[in-house]
Amino acid sequence: MRVVLAKPGLDGHDRGVKVVAMALRDAGAEVIYLGLRQTPAQIVAAAQAEDADVIGISVLSGVHLPLARQIREAQQAAGVDDIPLVVGGTIPAQDVPALTGLGVRAVYGVGTPIEDVVAGVLALDHGALDHAALHHAPVDHALLDHAAPDGGGQ
Repeated sequence: MRVVLAKPGLDGHDRGVKVVAMALRDAGAEVIYLGLRQTPAQIVAAAQAEDADVIGISVLSGVHLPLARQIREAQQAAGVDDIPLVVGGTIPAQDVPALTGLGVRAVYGVGTPIEDVVAGVLALDHGALDHAALHHAPVDHALLDHAAPDGGGQ
């Protein structure tokens, strides 16, 4: 399984996505980490070029909805909207329905155990999707309320 991970937008904190990348690699996935400040078009182009099975983005800045929308639109324009998109970071629980409505397949909030993230992502091999399935790790509001200004552990 090939997973493209990226930090879209102006987020500058990438510790959490790097932890996810290492955990996915340890679980046998091939991870292509694009780094910070990627545009939706760059993310989708990389996913297409790398023949990715999953696209994962980490967003801490609160712009997860417009970024997810732009990535899904870029996927549709490129004809790769069958590649599942997952979103992690500081995602308020009330935004999860809007993200899933855009076609986001999984949402992982701050405090989600890394084992749950890895298992959920590995289950999304886009060659064998169950489109009725959707993983959403509950957002731990206690962690969000006490997160460091830089987003805490994500």
